[in-house]
Amino acid sequence: MTKQKGSGNTRKVFYNKLVRDNIKDKIEKNGESCEIRVIEDADELEQELLKKVSEEASALSRVASRDEFLGEYADLMVALDALTHLLEFSEADIRTAIEENVAKKGLYKNRHFLHWSDAGDYKSNETPQGT
Repeated sequence: MTKQKGSGNTRKVFYNKLVRDNIKDKIEKNGESCEIRVIEDADELEQELLKKVSEEASALSRVASRDEFLGEYADLMVALDALTHLLEFSEADIRTAIEENVAKKGLYKNRHFLHWSDAGDYKSNETPQGT
């Protein structure tokens, strides 16, 4: 997000990101203006949705209350639903992938916290912290 001085006393705020369908109407209803463009390219839309998933997941990790959690969770799920729709995954595809993932990796019921491992075949999305 960047700001640039506009005409008069207004300042344009540049977001340059994918936004939800009702945002333009909400801005204009408040008597403000904005500029949008429709993303026509599927590859660009996929990239913007991936950025949105990251943005929403980051926001979810910073919530301070149950209500905030529910709102941010909903935002993340809407972005994920749009992405899975774009990639043409069915609900059955997603359910199968989750079932296979759980069968392979398990859930979080046991609350295991991994301090270290000498298993070279364990793959994680996280960066190892030291040796």
